[in-house]
Amino acid sequence: MDHQAIPMLKAIAAGFDSHDLEAILTHFAEDAIFESPRGPNPWGQRFVGKEEIRRAFAGRFSGIPDVRYQQDDHFADGDRGASEWTLSGTTTEGQRIEVRGCDLWTFRDGQVVKKDSFWKIRTTE
Repeated sequence: MDHQAIPMLKAIAAGFDSHDLEAILTHFAEDAIFESPRGPNPWGQRFVGKEEIRRAFAGRFSGIPDVRYQQDDHFADGDRGASEWTLSGTTTEGQRIEVRGCDLWTFRDGQVVKKDSFWKIRTTE
């Protein structure tokens, strides 16, 4: 999977940067799981299945209409991978965001079965 995973992760990152849900979700298994960086549980909020994940990603794009994912870097080993990136944009409430984050990935049969996302928590000093 290693030789297929890196181009797939780059394609997913490009899909996020261009807000192209279809380009992103073509790489996800029907039973995939997305664990978001925010939510009421220690793992954030969990979305199960491609349609729930679609709604979660669409919500990110509508909540941060100009969101960009750049400065991405990826690696994979076997059925696991990781991506680092910088997310930037402005929320619909006018809050400017710029954070480093990462995704931990799990693959099965050439598709994503889990995307576990983390963001840095920025504070003012």
